[in-house]
Amino acid sequence: MSSILGDFCEALPPTDEYLTLSFSLSANARQERWRNYGLSADFLGDYFATFFPGRSDGGGIARKDAVKATISYIANELIENAIKYSDRDLHHPVGITLYLYESSITCVVTNHASATTVSTFQNFLTKLFQADLDTFYMQQLEASAERGNDSGLGLLTIALDYDCKLGWKFVPTSDSRSIEVIAMASIDI
Repeated sequence: MSSILGDFCEALPPTDEYLTLSFSLSANARQERWRNYGLSADFLGDYFATFFPGRSDGGGIARKDAVKATISYIANELIENAIKYSDRDLHHPVGITLYLYESSITCVVTNHASATTVSTFQNFLTKLFQADLDTFYMQQLEASAERGNDSGLGLLTIALDYDCKLGWKFVPTSDSRSIEVIAMASIDI
């Protein structure tokens, strides 16, 4: 049975403006191409920034530049998390699709992970969605400094700095070998 945490929209409205990328997850590719994931996120930012020409704020940071930076950061965090926590033995690709709407951009990232990995992640997300974000960020920052473990700081930064709506859907696969993890981030523009 599937489950949802956070602000996940199961039926996105149709749009003609979208872009999809997929990443191979062979063991060699993961290590050798780590830098490429950031380049791919930057490409997504550049691509969608072209829909926002000129300045909208009277001379400060151009809206185009703000959209580019926002998409690049969010896409990079979601891609790297999906790749890092994917089950290496299954060889399912990680996919990312960005959808452009009149007043928002929605980023959807899909990967496959083990039940153990998903359980740990769901516990983190439950805390994330129930906590005061500023307090939780400080707690995770301290925990990361002490233990050097997976802190979730990237996801917290997305929620805090970009006022992003985050949601996840977890769908067990038919063969019960993994769980499909679908992350969704929606940003008002």
